[in-house]
Amino acid sequence: MNLEIISKYPSVSAHATPLLFVHGAWHAAWCWDVHFLDHFAQHGFAAHAVSLRGHGKSEGQNNLRWTRIADYVDDVAATVRQLPVPPVIIGHSMGGFVVQKYLERCSAPAAVLLASAPPAGILTSVFRIAMRHPLVFLRVNLMLSPFQLVGTPSLAREILFSEDLAYEQLPAYTKQLQEESAMAFYDMLGLDLPKPGRITTPMLVLGGSRDNNIKPGEIMATARAYNAQSMIFPDVAHDMMLEPRWQSVADRIVNWLKERNL
Repeated sequence: MNLEIISKYPSVSAHATPLLFVHGAWHAAWCWDVHFLDHFAQHGFAAHAVSLRGHGKSEGQNNLRWTRIADYVDDVAATVRQLPVPPVIIGHSMGGFVVQKYLERCSAPAAVLLASAPPAGILTSVFRIAMRHPLVFLRVNLMLSPFQLVGTPSLAREILFSEDLAYEQLPAYTKQLQEESAMAFYDMLGLDLPKPGRITTPMLVLGGSRDNNIKPGEIMATARAYNAQSMIFPDVAHDMMLEPRWQSVADRIVNWLKERNL
C-alpha cells in the first residue's frame, strides 16, 4: 500500500526520537501540516504525518468503505518500519483509536491521544449526534456514508470546530474533508474495541472543553483506563490541531515529551 507521508525536519536535531502523527476520520496528513509539523520541527523533532489508506494521496480509495481499523493499524505499522527508530505516536480522534489498537501488538516510546475515541467505543458519541440530527444519521446508515455527519459547513463546525474559528478559515478546512470508512465506524462502535490491559506504553491524553464529539468526561475515562496524564483545554473543540488555540495543545505535548527525555 503506497501511503502519503508528510515530513518536516528540524534545522538542528535536538531529539533522537521522531514523532508520527495519525489523523482522524474525514481527515488526512494535511491536518497536521497546517500548524503541528512545523511547530514540532522548530522544537527539534523530526515530525511525520501519514495519510491512512483511502485518505489524502494514499492508495485505497476504491475500497475505503470496507476498510477496517485493523487495516489502519497495518498502515501505522508500515510507516513506523520506514523510520530510523520507533517514534512517539500521536493520534487524533479515530487516529487515537487506531493508536490504541496499534499499541496492543507493538511497543512505542510514548503515545499521545488527542480528542481520541475512547477504548469503550463511540456509541455514546454517536447517540448524541443521532439525537441532534436524526435525518443526517439516517442518511449515514442508508448510504454507509459517515461523511454525511460533516457534509455541510454548519455540520462540520458543530462536530469539529469551535465558534472561535475564523469564518474565512472554515471553507479552507471543510473542502479537504472526505468520506470515511463505514466499517471503521462499526469497529469503533464495538466490533473491535481496544484492550487497555494489553497496553503499557506511557500516554498523555488531551481533550477540549468545547468538543461536541468526544466530551471531557470521555477523555478523562480514557486517561483512567491507561493510568495516563491528562488535560482538558478550555475553549478548544474537537480538531485540536486546527483550533485557534492549537499552540497551547502543541506546547503541552512538547513539554511532556521533554519531561520524558524524548
